[in-house]
Amino acid sequence: MAKTDAKALLEAGVHFGHRTDKWNPKMKPFIYEARNGIHIINLSKTAEQIDAAAKFLRTTASEGGRILFVGCKKASQEAVKETAARSGAFYVCERWLGGTLTNLNTIRKSVARMRSIDAMEGGKFKEMPKQEVAALRREVAKLHKNLDGIQNMERQPDAMVIVDITREEIALKEAQRLKIPVVAITDTNADPELVQFPIPANDDAIRSIRIILQALGDAIVEGTNAGGKKRGGKEEARAAESLAGVSA
Repeated sequence: MAKTDAKALLEAGVHFGHRTDKWNPKMKPFIYEARNGIHIINLSKTAEQIDAAAKFLRTTASEGGRILFVGCKKASQEAVKETAARSGAFYVCERWLGGTLTNLNTIRKSVARMRSIDAMEGGKFKEMPKQEVAALRREVAKLHKNLDGIQNMERQPDAMVIVDITREEIALKEAQRLKIPVVAITDTNADPELVQFPIPANDDAIRSIRIILQALGDAIVEGTNAGGKKRGGKEEARAAESLAGVSA
């Protein structure tokens, strides 16, 4: 697994924190200096934290664990969706529905409702009044917007990646309640002690968010591939043993 390049982080503007009057003192170990009223993040620390988080996610994925990405602010939406898509992870990038983790059965019912309406398209819709069809289409569009990224999540994830824990407070609290390990981009206004793997970084700039999620997504893909090969090797070994037993 490649080490994170601090120079690339600098070019992406990862080092820009919030105004000094907005800081959380618990971020002090990750701050390099204050410049023109803005806290500057120590990118050596950021690189270390990215590598630690990537190692954790790689291991989780290699063991068959599922990961959920959360980032509903505009700057993070596309990067969250793209990273989850290429790494086979779940995602929430529009709105966190309360109980997504702590009341998963209700979410599963909403998914079932979404799929049942989808199944009406082109069939049952033809027999229904236009006004009723229009209402159902509005309902299903809203369901897809909120649930597409988690419609196949049938149990709680094994790890979460959150962009901006100050904004995604409800998601974080649900993860804490269920003891789900959290990797999070923590800007200088956040409390890094709330998560297991804080990544000190600018959580407002698209390029900053994207470069970090790129590294985390790469780690998940590596882990998934490594785990698949390992499981495939074990299956081949078992098949060989069975064949040997038959031959004997």
